[in-house]
Amino acid sequence: MIVVKNRPELEKMRLAGKISGQALRLAGQLVAPGVTTGEIDKQVEAFIRSQGAIPSFLGYGGFPASACISINNEVIHGIPSHSRVIHEGDIVSVDVGAYIDGFHGDNAATFPCGEISDEAKELLRVTKAGLEAGIAAATVGNRIGDISAAVQALVEAAGFDVVTEYVGHGVGRDMHEDPEVPNFGQASHGPRLVSGMTLAIEPMVNVSGRAVKRLKDGWTVITASGSLSAHFEHSVAITENGPVILTDPD
Repeated sequence: MIVVKNRPELEKMRLAGKISGQALRLAGQLVAPGVTTGEIDKQVEAFIRSQGAIPSFLGYGGFPASACISINNEVIHGIPSHSRVIHEGDIVSVDVGAYIDGFHGDNAATFPCGEISDEAKELLRVTKAGLEAGIAAATVGNRIGDISAAVQALVEAAGFDVVTEYVGHGVGRDMHEDPEVPNFGQASHGPRLVSGMTLAIEPMVNVSGRAVKRLKDGWTVITASGSLSAHFEHSVAITENGPVILTDPD
């Protein structure tokens, strides 16, 4: 069931989204050679709690940390560790959410560590642009498939591949709500977008091949090809005045 939010609920989601966005921005500022993913996770959790919120991911389905931190060919759900060191040239995907006053925010971005390869730069540019294209299609009267098709068309035109096994989703009182928001599909298909819907739109893009596989830790998902992967996400509200990014840190 798709849950439509009223104005007071959307205001609460703005707060959860803002804290999530600020936590993500902090994580990006911490990405540097020699820093561990465990240290980033520690500081992200401390920040979220300092704002009176709770990390959405901590304990969710048994996940052991406050942020998913995935490096290079890791797509999503990387488990932070104080033994996992970030190196010059890595790309680091951070996915984080905050829960406050009954609602979740959820967002992600992939950050460069120092100087990265031209291929990695293009991957980050295209994945972010795919997110922007998906958000632009998130207007009243459109359908979920319009978001999906916009992301897919932009990514594939650049020669990259969207991940199909994992998708975006509704977000609100639960971190994962209906509907699913794939990064592939047909325009004019799927549920119609109405004012008050809140969606986590999140392109996951691989340099080569859609296929992914999960590691033995039970969480970390990597590209089957071994190629680089990037991930960008915003929580977005559908409104009569156009899409509103709820996870804007400012």
